[in-house]
Amino acid sequence: MKTIGFIAVALFGAVLFYGTTEFPFWGDPDSPAATYLSPYYIEHSMEDTAVPNIVTAVLADYRGFDTMFETTVIFSAGVACLLLLRVFRRKTPESRLYRHTPTGITIRIEKGGKLPEGAREFERIDSQWVPYDLIIRKASHLVVPFIQLFALYVIAHGHHSPGGGFQGGVIFGAAVILFALSSNMRSTLERVGERATGFFSSIGVLIYAGTGFLCLLLGGNFLDYAALAGLLGVDPVMARSHGILIVEVGVGLAVMAVMVSLYYILASVGRMDEGL
Repeated sequence: MKTIGFIAVALFGAVLFYGTTEFPFWGDPDSPAATYLSPYYIEHSMEDTAVPNIVTAVLADYRGFDTMFETTVIFSAGVACLLLLRVFRRKTPESRLYRHTPTGITIRIEKGGKLPEGAREFERIDSQWVPYDLIIRKASHLVVPFIQLFALYVIAHGHHSPGGGFQGGVIFGAAVILFALSSNMRSTLERVGERATGFFSSIGVLIYAGTGFLCLLLGGNFLDYAALAGLLGVDPVMARSHGILIVEVGVGLAVMAVMVSLYYILASVGRMDEGL
């Protein structure tokens, strides 16, 4: 079986390498991209889309199909990792350790037992945990909201400056992971659970593809945001700008959710009950 797989990969790789011989040379001024495509984007992106950032106009409008499938690939990778690495059967340990946050005192609770009254400040200790550090935890908790706010700015302002859904989604996901690292994974799961990550990743792809289908229903082509003009109450050019923002939000949701989901799976070795 390994031999057949190796032969298949080698043949497919050879075909790919052969195809590269038909590509124009790097920086060739006579290549199709340099002779008419790039100049058109540079000269007409503002009048076509009302978006000053040419990169955003190309990725989310002119090349909208490609970006939609990139988002789908990210979603598919998250689902594949979930199916391959997630452990759905858990063994409940016979006892649990709990630590009193201010003093560091630990107590052991047997399976099925409950914490004594007035012990709300005790937190569960996982098999893999980092020592409690007041400075790291409080500093991280103060920084996380600002990181999330900046992530939203990057998504919403991707029209006018470097940014967009991919960058903003990664920043937002990093904020959630920072919270998990500075406190514990269980506290993070209480705020952004496993189901929430699956929901947001699916919704992100649905927003992107759904925008395209909405354009079809309104009489335009798939992902032709100009068809949204009547629905949004703006001219066709501004409708393309608003359509770009809508799909960027979808990309941001998908990227953030998949990134956090991968962290959950890897940090807990697929068990989703213990981890850093």
